[in-house]
Amino acid sequence: MFEGPGQGSALEDFGLTMIPEWEQPVAAVLDHYDLKNVAVVGISLGGGLVIRAAAFEPRISQVVAFDILDDFFETIARQIGRGVRIPLRALLTARARGVINAVADWAVARKPVSQWGLRQGMHVTGTATPYDFLCSTTAMTTRKISHLVGADVLLLAGADDHYVPLKQLGRQAGTLTNARSVTTRTFTAAEQASNHCQLGNIGAAARLIIGWLDLMALPPQTGDSVFDGDTTAARTSAPAHP
Repeated sequence: MFEGPGQGSALEDFGLTMIPEWEQPVAAVLDHYDLKNVAVVGISLGGGLVIRAAAFEPRISQVVAFDILDDFFETIARQIGRGVRIPLRALLTARARGVINAVADWAVARKPVSQWGLRQGMHVTGTATPYDFLCSTTAMTTRKISHLVGADVLLLAGADDHYVPLKQLGRQAGTLTNARSVTTRTFTAAEQASNHCQLGNIGAAARLIIGWLDLMALPPQTGDSVFDGDTTAARTSAPAHP
């Protein structure tokens, strides 16, 4: 595991704020340890950052988005309030700094989790106002670069994720048009794993990730195979599905 810009010691001790170009810190780690043919796992926002890294770093062979996050701005807008995403994006396009800052102040006064998220977001990105923070989140999207990913990809999602809309799972899968394989898995309340990053039953996600990585380590075989999260069959060159 490592911390990149906007995380932990990289942020607090060295002042490295968050950047969307996550292929840069990933490449630095791979260069330092002289690694090739690696699997990467991104947690929470990292689920979007690893897709970005894999799009530009050919040494990545397998990608796990734990969970998916293909549009950070959409996720943040969801926390501000229902139905604000489209008008808020329009205000950003119009550079309505004053209006956006006022809306943000209104939102955090109503919802403590939004207040924490906004302050933390500004701290992590090194921005001074809600407007500047929201502008920075619009760059953290995978829609325009997902087609560059050629690795095997595992996308996880929680059915009741209070941060990331479930629709991002299908959208992310649909844009990975050149991936070697795409496997998706939605965790449910019955599994005690429907929350963000499967909080409540992280073990279920961990077992699925390990099983999928074991399957990807096998040589491709002719014919169909199924990956169900508990058992593995021969890996094929065709996309695998749970």
